Amino acid sequence: MFKASSVFTPDELLRLKRKSNLRGAWMVLHAWAVIFGAMALFAWWPNPLTFLAAVVIIGARQLGLAILMHDAAHGLLFTNNRVNDWVGAWLLGDPLMSDIYAYRTYHVLHHRFTQQPNDPDLSLAAPFPITRASFAGKAIRDLTGQTAYKQRAAALRRAFRKSSADMTVASQFGQGLTRFGGFFISSAILFAILALAGHPWFFLTLWVVPLMTFNQLITRIRSIAEHSMVTDNDDPMRNTRTTHANWVARALIAPYFVNYHLEHHLLMAVPCYNLPMAHAMLLAKGLASRMELQPGYLAVLRRAASKPDLAALRAAA
Repeated sequence: MFKASSVFTPDELLRLKRKSNLRGAWMVLHAWAVIFGAMALFAWWPNPLTFLAAVVIIGARQLGLAILMHDAAHGLLFTNNRVNDWVGAWLLGDPLMSDIYAYRTYHVLHHRFTQQPNDPDLSLAAPFPITRASFAGKAIRDLTGQTAYKQRAAALRRAFRKSSADMTVASQFGQGLTRFGGFFISSAILFAILALAGHPWFFLTLWVVPLMTFNQLITRIRSIAEHSMVTDNDDPMRNTRTTHANWVARALIAPYFVNYHLEHHLLMAVPCYNLPMAHAMLLAKGLASRMELQPGYLAVLRRAASKPDLAALRAAA
């Protein structure tokens, strides 16, 4: 078991845990500004290349919204809990069809039982490594919207299905709205904003399409990098990974310091913008050899798709 007090001084922990309302607000504003900026780029210069760029940029910032919602679920985005949860719900989670309150309950279990049999996220990490062909198939399903459709359709069915035999249609409908009302309202607001700007169809082409395609792929890559193929499921320094991210990776795969996942698991009360400081402190204390680290996302993906394809090898022979 990792004890932060055995590694960090009280002053260091105080510095690491310090929250900044200004920094939290800036990150939320930044994510939405990039999203609307990418839409504006396509509106100003519409062509296939700017559309593709907008889909990639917006999909990456949608992941950024999810990451900031994760910080809000930990109560780290703002010092005021009501502001923290309001922003985490209405500006971050709901537009993505993610319920911060349900996620918070679920996510606590992931931290408590990381890489153990009762970790609710274990199934995301367990299958890897897989073959290149299998990975390519997953990537194609992500980029064509199949994965997102399957997941979201299942979530809607669960939300609106009868939870008891005597449940009325009205109660069934109310149950679903309780779960996803924020998603419907935030979607309507976003559609109205885009319609007032003269581009209502952007809601489908430059919000839903990125969310269902590129966002799905990089969410998978992020998940693989965090917990797949770790070297020791029982060691808190090795059952979670930190992956080095250059500026391209930070822009497109690992926004808002999400690559410092090992530090996040060791220090759950540290806001995401202080995780690089925590990483530097751990290295300065000579703990690099004990940490699960990778030089980049490409290195992780090579390992994730490194399982030999025995059927192909037999066919070739």
